[in-house]
Amino acid sequence: MGRLRYPVIMSADGYLTDAAGRYDWAVPDDEVLAFVTERERDADTHLYGRRMYEEMRVWEDVHADRPELDLEFARTWRAATKIVYSSTLPEVTTSRTRLERTFDPERVRALVDGAPNDVSISGPTLAADALRQGLVDDLELYLVPVLVGGGLRALPDGVRLGLEAAEQRRFGNGFVFLHYRHRRGQDGR
Repeated sequence: MGRLRYPVIMSADGYLTDAAGRYDWAVPDDEVLAFVTERERDADTHLYGRRMYEEMRVWEDVHADRPELDLEFARTWRAATKIVYSSTLPEVTTSRTRLERTFDPERVRALVDGAPNDVSISGPTLAADALRQGLVDDLELYLVPVLVGGGLRALPDGVRLGLEAAEQRRFGNGFVFLHYRHRRGQDGR
């Protein structure tokens, strides 16, 4: 039985992108990228919203002239099954990827419960739907030491979840990793 994990790199004030839609302030260094890659190996299925998928599909065609850490992340990403939820995306263009037109919480819970490994969910809009439905088992927050003052929020308003601290780590570049588990029953779920 797998767990549904929401890993997200976010500003210290809670944004995935700034008000202009940029996230250049959130690029992980080698230490953080190696850590993220190792953790993503535990999730052999990735659920994406359209915009996050469009950003991530660059990993499909990473060329050999890139640093080894980039190549390792690309290999890990390509090896995973990817499900993209979008009503507007005409087609998916990466291997091991399928397109779903609607997010069905019951089908997602069944997918996670039947998964031999963890499942990750990416994209704040898609993750917000899963959080509202009580589907997310783990929040994996990578806090970047910057305040951006506005933009696309990484976590939705109006969701209450009881959380239990599971793990934390500080990185040399100032990033902080915080892993929380959803404490079922602490929020009425």
